[in-house]
Amino acid sequence: MKRAILVLETGDVFEGISIGKDGTTVGEVVFNTAMSGYQEILTDPSYKGQIVNMTYTQIGNYGLNDEDNESDRPFVEGFVVKEASVIHSNFRAKETLNEYLKRHSIVGIAEIDTRKLTKLLRVKGSLRGGITTEDNIDSLKKAVENFEIVNRDLVQFVSTKEPYEFNDGLFRFGFENRKIKKVLSSKRVVVLDFGVKRNILRYLIEVGFDVVVLPAYSTYNDVASFNPDAVFLSNGPGDPRGIDSKWIEEYRKIITNYPSFGICFGHQIIARAFGVDVYKMKFGHHGGNHPVKEIESDNIFVTAQNHNYAADEKSLLEKGFKITYKNLNDGSVEGMMHKELPVMSVQFHPEASPGPHDAEGIFENFATMVKENC
Repeated sequence: MKRAILVLETGDVFEGISIGKDGTTVGEVVFNTAMSGYQEILTDPSYKGQIVNMTYTQIGNYGLNDEDNESDRPFVEGFVVKEASVIHSNFRAKETLNEYLKRHSIVGIAEIDTRKLTKLLRVKGSLRGGITTEDNIDSLKKAVENFEIVNRDLVQFVSTKEPYEFNDGLFRFGFENRKIKKVLSSKRVVVLDFGVKRNILRYLIEVGFDVVVLPAYSTYNDVASFNPDAVFLSNGPGDPRGIDSKWIEEYRKIITNYPSFGICFGHQIIARAFGVDVYKMKFGHHGGNHPVKEIESDNIFVTAQNHNYAADEKSLLEKGFKITYKNLNDGSVEGMMHKELPVMSVQFHPEASPGPHDAEGIFENFATMVKENC
């Protein structure tokens, strides 16, 4: 087994074994607390620019398949696990984790103390880091020092280049009896693709939308040409403050003319479009076990999350929004709704994949809002 090294900007070094492709990679190191769903995590475009450390110790035991991808390929810059299973045991599996990482040229490291790494990130915050299977650690340290993710526009690397229609419904096992209410009929939603997950598109179809996906850098006129009934702003990678102000102005025009819904990065873009302050969190939220409280009902949802930035609560209230959801771990804003316009958003991922389905009814809420405003 080939030796691999993980180096952090703090100078901390972790030595382990290589998984995936031999070589070198750099990115922002974050930790994810999900116990399963590594395939969805690997293929979530929101992880562009990041090296993901899995806190659960055994990863890869059920292999990888053709159905659970959230995009066409993995977008993580690197992958860190305690133990990478060398075999898989699942009737849908097509290949092992190591085979998958190699096929997609993802550099990874296993057999390190992921608990120690996670504790370090919790204390010091998300850190720049790099993984290498080569001997030149000094050059890796220099590459880590030169890597920057703050104020960078990473959407350009993940957004679709051309508009397309999406028609796939939710995947269900034969024994599942999930009932998502179809609220609409013949209503079109335009999705601004900042790095959209497929399961979001599936849920939009499930509640009755016809779905058209547009590049992130689309103007109001581009959107209007599709004659939509609503607009959805998707999840995506990196710093929302890195999106040029000229596009924020276009998004504001779009949002104020159509019923709109944003998730994660889309939530932050809506905030920016109304002049709300967005800030970088210490180590963000990544995983499938984050408790969120719905303010109006006092209901608690366990949610899937993946973000390093958040909208400032005081600023939101000053710009005409009300807070709809709050994180019970740190009190950060997890959802908002405009007091006058049909505009809503959540910071968490109600479509999960991976994660719990507690909050999937939010898609029905969006569809109902569109129905009432069309």
